[in-house]
Amino acid sequence: MLDATLKTQLQGYLHNLRAPIRLIATLDGSEKSAELRELLAEISSLSDKVSVDESGTDSRTPSFVIAREGETHGVRFAAIPLGHEFTSLVLALLWTGGHPPKVAPDVIDAIKALDESMDFDVYMSLSCHNCPDVVQAATLMAVFNPKIRTVIIDGGMYPSEVEARQVMAVPMVFRNDSMFTSGHMTVEELVAKLDVNSAGREAKKLNQKSAYDMLIVGGGPAGAAAAVYAARKGIRVGVAAERFGGQVNDTMAIENYISVLETDGPTFAAALEAQVRHYEVDIMNLQRAERIVPAATPGGLVEVHMQNGGVLKARSVIVSTGARWRNVNVPGEAEYKNKGVAYCPHCDGPLFKGKRVAVIGGGNSGVEAAIDLAGIVQHVTLVEFADALKADAVLVNKLKSLANVTIHVNAQTTEITGDGQKVNGLGYKDRATGAEHHVALEGVFVQIGLVPNTEFLKGTLELSKYGEIVVDAKCHTSLPGVFAAGDVTTVPYKQIVVAAGEGSKAALSAFDYLIRQPVLADVAKQEEVAEAA
Repeated sequence: MLDATLKTQLQGYLHNLRAPIRLIATLDGSEKSAELRELLAEISSLSDKVSVDESGTDSRTPSFVIAREGETHGVRFAAIPLGHEFTSLVLALLWTGGHPPKVAPDVIDAIKALDESMDFDVYMSLSCHNCPDVVQAATLMAVFNPKIRTVIIDGGMYPSEVEARQVMAVPMVFRNDSMFTSGHMTVEELVAKLDVNSAGREAKKLNQKSAYDMLIVGGGPAGAAAAVYAARKGIRVGVAAERFGGQVNDTMAIENYISVLETDGPTFAAALEAQVRHYEVDIMNLQRAERIVPAATPGGLVEVHMQNGGVLKARSVIVSTGARWRNVNVPGEAEYKNKGVAYCPHCDGPLFKGKRVAVIGGGNSGVEAAIDLAGIVQHVTLVEFADALKADAVLVNKLKSLANVTIHVNAQTTEITGDGQKVNGLGYKDRATGAEHHVALEGVFVQIGLVPNTEFLKGTLELSKYGEIVVDAKCHTSLPGVFAAGDVTTVPYKQIVVAAGEGSKAALSAFDYLIRQPVLADVAKQEEVAEAA
């Protein structure tokens, strides 16, 4: 089951086990049980600290628990965790066996402090690149808190359970049999969602931080590049990010970043963060900006107010908050989000195997999604507002060659319909004739581009009619001391390499601004005079 390379890697990892562990399996005579039995046997053959026990009696068959020797509590995999989840399996083995996780000590302390007994069921698919972070977060909680039980469930192996619970997007987490959250989430986010007092504590920490020379708001490629360039100048740099890596975390394959032949989004995002941390930049994750207050005097401190109530101050600020998926904004979209309405075909496509779906959008992302889905689902209906598909010709030709795809151009999506529980159709209008149509289906994938994350800036600095931050050739905004870079700006071509270049440029421009400002002592005197007046 594991090739020679994976076996060698796994054997190396298992040398880090500090205590013996048992793999307690619940198996039957099915093909999937045979596959799982083979996997567990291979794992145990690679370390004398791992044993297999087939005495499990769990209701989900096949499945297995990773437990410390002499115990039965641990994370359960109702899955054969290969593909994207192989790393999750390795980490679960190591953490259970006493190898310390690469997680901040305060996060582990927060997990241990959770005092409520909780059962988590995490639904994932092996093709989902967003799922491992959630799987690993829930695994960590079960390993370090005996009051928490975690089960990782491959939706493809338990279709009747997926159907009964209306799981139409992954990752999806149930807590104590009620839907708790869905979509990408780090362990810090999961713990913060469970710990109602975390926001206040975090705000207090932010308020105690001294002013930065340069504060970067946003941690995608633009923000990461800005942080590296700024830190190399020897100045005090901070990054406040809602999710380090930004939208890159949701990207399946990256094959056009110069010098990197091929990688995936989560791997690329992790590399960005590692390089920024190498320069000892102060990274503040899970931080969403609420507003920016300009400096009171030239060269003074700009304030960035965060949603949790904290306030950060800096002599210069770079906004690199990126963009997010654009909603189609028709009746039914919000009501049926994660109940048939999805935005990631790579993550959620396998949940619609053998079903009928629609893709809204005829650009590259929409056509690529339709091509991918056509290999999984029964039928794909692509709906495009313009009178022709906007994707590259090679993609359009490929799409048109597929027998289970129907294309409607010059078609305006008017509604997404459902039965109150899940999607059952899509309505569209022929823009040429005005005729209304309805397509019966089970899923809708929205792929119509991006919208910049600038709501918190309205009324503060100049935005374009599309909500992008207006910048000049050197990334200056309309506010002195405030710069911007990446997908959030008016710079064309929303590409990772473009964002990284713009982030570097913004940092150089901000540094140039800093060295031309009065020294801090003079600025302080100016502010004292202004306050007295």
